[in-house]
Amino acid sequence: MIVWAGRRQQDDWQRLCDDYRERIGRWARVRELPIKVKSGGDDASRLGVEGAALLGALPDPCWIVALDSGGKARTSSDLGRWLERRIEEWPHPIAFLVGSDLGLAPEVRASAREVLSFGPATLPHQLARLVLYEQLYRALSIGAGIKYHREPL
Repeated sequence: MIVWAGRRQQDDWQRLCDDYRERIGRWARVRELPIKVKSGGDDASRLGVEGAALLGALPDPCWIVALDSGGKARTSSDLGRWLERRIEEWPHPIAFLVGSDLGLAPEVRASAREVLSFGPATLPHQLARLVLYEQLYRALSIGAGIKYHREPL
């Protein structure tokens, strides 16, 4: 499950994410859930409202993975092993949470069992979502033995 703060739009970002979601569908069901929050108020207020909406949209129980540049960086192979273990050992949904242009509220990061980073750089939320889809596809293809991922020389 990919839960993100924003509006689902039919744009190039969405088409690219849809392509990876379809590929991932060979091995796992992926549900995408955009959380639309009305803008208004200052950034801190909006961040709190977004955080509450993201957490409120999750099933219970759920393994929460927050995407944040301050989280744990994993190699693609490590992410593949981690994901394989979660799928085998955790019979409930795994939810990857992507924040808006403001990032994720502190309470969202605190609620997460895992905070995942794609590096110290700040990524636009649309790009972070696309990178997440690609990395999930890569991780699952490693486990399936598909020749998509190649280890560096």
